[in-house]
Amino acid sequence: MGLDGKGGGQIPRVSLYKYNIDPELIHSVPHSTVRQHRVVPLERIGNEITLGMVDPLNIIAIDEVYLLTGAKIKPVLVDGEEFDQVLSWHFGVREEMDRVVEVFQEEQGAAIEDAALDPEGLREIVTEAPVVQAVNSLFTQAVNERASDIHLEVQEKSLRVRYRIDGVLLDAISLPKYIYAPILTRIKIMAGMDIAERRLPQDGRLRVHISGREIDMRVSTLPTIAGEKIVIRLLDKSNLPLHSGQLGFSEYNLEKFRRMIHRTHGIVLVTGPTGSGKTTTLYSALQEINTATQNIITIEDPVEYRLQGVNQVQINTKAGLTFARGLRSILRQDPNVIMVGEIRDRETADIAVRSALTGHLVISTLHTNDATGALTRLLDMGVEPYLVASSVIGIIAQRLVRLICPHCRFSYPVDPGARERLTLGVGEDEPLTLYQGRGCTHCNHTGYRGRMAIQEMVVMNRELEELVLKKAPAEVLGTAAARAGTLFLLEDGCTKVREGKTTLEEVLRVTS
Repeated sequence: MGLDGKGGGQIPRVSLYKYNIDPELIHSVPHSTVRQHRVVPLERIGNEITLGMVDPLNIIAIDEVYLLTGAKIKPVLVDGEEFDQVLSWHFGVREEMDRVVEVFQEEQGAAIEDAALDPEGLREIVTEAPVVQAVNSLFTQAVNERASDIHLEVQEKSLRVRYRIDGVLLDAISLPKYIYAPILTRIKIMAGMDIAERRLPQDGRLRVHISGREIDMRVSTLPTIAGEKIVIRLLDKSNLPLHSGQLGFSEYNLEKFRRMIHRTHGIVLVTGPTGSGKTTTLYSALQEINTATQNIITIEDPVEYRLQGVNQVQINTKAGLTFARGLRSILRQDPNVIMVGEIRDRETADIAVRSALTGHLVISTLHTNDATGALTRLLDMGVEPYLVASSVIGIIAQRLVRLICPHCRFSYPVDPGARERLTLGVGEDEPLTLYQGRGCTHCNHTGYRGRMAIQEMVVMNRELEELVLKKAPAEVLGTAAARAGTLFLLEDGCTKVREGKTTLEEVLRVTS
């Protein structure tokens, strides 16, 4: 028998969330054994494996794992619900994929890849149950793990599947390359894309219902030398903040933000790189000011979420509907509030700022690294300085940082003289306790679960207006903003580090 032989006594009970389970270790025991006996190898030290068991008196299971691994077995009692969550993460996608692999054996691979040349033949293949179930499993797993994107990347000999969770890409599964064509084609059919076109990028959209939630998905394909890469953006309406108080604003910044969006005219800009939550901030602002007395119209590319009571316009460049052209038409619709998805060119910028001067509240986004950079960006686009100075109410720059996982969060004291104290502005004599996550199944062993925004918020004042009229550089504008009480990204991030919400490493990662 494979017991560790350390004597009798009560079998200890442990929480699976405290273990950073090595994927290689868990897959050293066949999935059939794990599921049948409800056991999971938790850690291996030397020639001993700690085996989590829902039923630790199952001697048959202990013997089977012993014969499979050759290691002594130390059984521990685990909770059945925790076991199911661990099983879902490590084997959820693999189960469905194994069924596909069973149907499409390696010797059939060549025939299936040849079928890719025949769209109708491939269409028949991808309607078979195993392929349908495999794609559904990919989607379900991504939603359950709170992924924002699914990446399917064809390699020379495999198909690599990755999920972006809390802003970081994580490997989900690697599959034989011959599975690539059926899965890719199934997704393209669902998204209304041309399955015969493989040489040009395509965009599509689909909607699925998973676990009682309606999930919109934006699908993008890109031809590579190995085949088409596909990225799927998941848009979960249930995760959309209902109001600005859920965005992670500090009380100081939230008060300023609410004053901006409740103005009757002027322009409010949200800046930051792709994936920094700009659109979410705009939507939350609209939700807060959306009342029966307001005519709110948006022009977006694409429309990511549909908002009740808001008139949303989708850009269609092929039909000639651009941001600038759509914005002109919107002005004839008697709007109170206009949201422009992004200011990309001088014409759109010029119309937006002139609209803000003629009695409309305009909110939009710009791609700049900081808040004051938005002012110089508008000037660089060719907008007249007097228009910028008189129309802009304020600018928010933001980044998304990962939150410390609440399930494996622990504290540690920071020694006097440590570099963290200097960055956080804490003196050597002051006590300082910081937090981080150990890593558990709740957070995919990253130590982080969920995200929040850190912001810097510049409210226009007379000094900034005069500097804009003089076309002052961004550095001078930043100094003036600091004098006006602006808390910059790093400062806001450090405040949230001291509050125990995130880590200094995470703040430096997004602000460096």
